[in-house]
Amino acid sequence: MKIIGLTTYAVAVPPPHKGGMHWVFLKLTTDEGIVGFGEAHWVPFRPPSVVQLMKDMGERFVVGSDPFKIEKLWQTLYASEFGQHPDLTKLGIITAFEMACWDIVGKALNQPIYNLLGGQLWEKIRSYTYLYPTPEQPPDANVHADPKMAAESATYYVEQGFTAVKYDPIAQGGITPRQLSLETLDNAEAVTESVRNAVGNKCDILIGTHGQMTTSSAIRLAKRLEKYDPLWFEEPVPPENVDEMARVARSTSIPIATGERLSTKYEFAELLGKQAASILQMDLGRVGGILEAKKIAGMAEAHYAEIAPHLWCGPIAWAAALQLDTCSPNLLIQEGIDTWDGFYAEIVNEHPRWENGYMIPPTGPGLGVELNEEVAIRHAYPGT
Repeated sequence: MKIIGLTTYAVAVPPPHKGGMHWVFLKLTTDEGIVGFGEAHWVPFRPPSVVQLMKDMGERFVVGSDPFKIEKLWQTLYASEFGQHPDLTKLGIITAFEMACWDIVGKALNQPIYNLLGGQLWEKIRSYTYLYPTPEQPPDANVHADPKMAAESATYYVEQGFTAVKYDPIAQGGITPRQLSLETLDNAEAVTESVRNAVGNKCDILIGTHGQMTTSSAIRLAKRLEKYDPLWFEEPVPPENVDEMARVARSTSIPIATGERLSTKYEFAELLGKQAASILQMDLGRVGGILEAKKIAGMAEAHYAEIAPHLWCGPIAWAAALQLDTCSPNLLIQEGIDTWDGFYAEIVNEHPRWENGYMIPPTGPGLGVELNEEVAIRHAYPGT
């Protein structure tokens, strides 16, 4: 079997833009008529540039190759142009090709991908969601920063069946880690106290910060939040300095989670070796592919660390995450966006079921989902 062609789809996500403003998908076609889909997530350039990168790499290295030789293709792409470095741009593109090859292999063998990576272990996958405004709240409300609204939103999702919810109590962006003000620390604690009081012990609370803090500020916040027993403290500092993240981990009883801005086994090996995190959040749209993520999960298992794959992307990368989840012994939980409804359900012909806080692994061959190409074309990225 040979890959004979590739097609790209740059999609503008309609409001409220859950999962991002745009998604970029890839379709590989083989000489036997089997197609496979992939997705590159968060390549830090506009979609037309991402599409051009896909075409450039695909035409030079992928078209004409055997989709079954995934390891060989990965090594070729990773080392191309004297690269061999975990660059997020290159790894996002490699991920899309690797994912599409697995989709082809699964379809050729009439098996879901997880059956080719050890077989199904979990009958259902525990999921969580960020807190979003409830139907009764203003649609643009920042529920993460308001104790009352955060509690209302958490209650709303618990009533739907979720057993874990995530929010960022800092609720401020920034390009440099900083020392938080006492006012910000007070509000973050008030939000967390309010959410814990609202959900009791029926629901885990996940602190989903985004590297906004200096090490000392992250430690100060962690000490305030420990008494509310969060399941994790996510990206307390930026992921570029593993030593400083390890210092936060040593200073708190809250498990540290990170990984959405990392790629390849090499970066995650450093994270585990320095005991900087015990929950790994690899993103299946940029980590290097499904097999690379499985290797990382295996390393984590040997360190008694768990995986909780990150998700802020389209349904193809989401389906890839479920394939990994289903066959990984050290799965903790899978990030989701609400209940896989809205545009997620529209742009694929079939999608996994969500039931009472859990995702049900797809049973179809390959990724188990098919991109609805007509919908993708109808929502083509307009160039602005």
